[in-house]
Formats: sequence, structure tokens, C-alpha cells
Amino acid sequence: MSAPAGRRAPKSRTARTASNAIADPAAAGGVQKTARGKIEIERAQIARLAYTYWEARGCQGGSPEEDWLRAEQQLQGD
Repeated sequence: MSAPAGRRAPKSRTARTASNAIADPAAAGGVQKTARGKIEIERAQIARLAYTYWEARGCQGGSPEEDWLRAEQQLQGD
């Protein structure tokens, strides 16, 4: 059944945690391989994963730079 004209049907939301965000980063999109096999990752993908690390700490402490570098390494498979 579709939503009435002019209204959108509500989207279901699932909770995203650091553990399921890093389980398969390539499946989340934003990760592509170049012709040489090097992985290129979109900045938005890195930012989302770094943010999940901060959330996992209870939105306190840590370093945004360290979270960013950790997310880059995780997504590149290092």
C-alpha cells in the first residue's frame, strides 16, 4: 500500500553501532578500488565511521583526529 499523495511513507530506521558499522565497511558503500587495486574511500564514509567510534565512547573523550585515522585504516583494510 502506498502513502497518500504528497506524503512519504515512513522509513524504518535501524540502530547503527560501531560494531556493525565496521563488520563489512565495503558493504556500506563509499569504498571503491582503483585500476591499480588501491582502495579509495569517500570522506563521508570515513566521517560516518569515525563518528560511530565517538558514539561508542558515550560521546565523550577521545580525539577526532585519532578516530578519523582509525576509520581510514579500518576501511582500507590495514
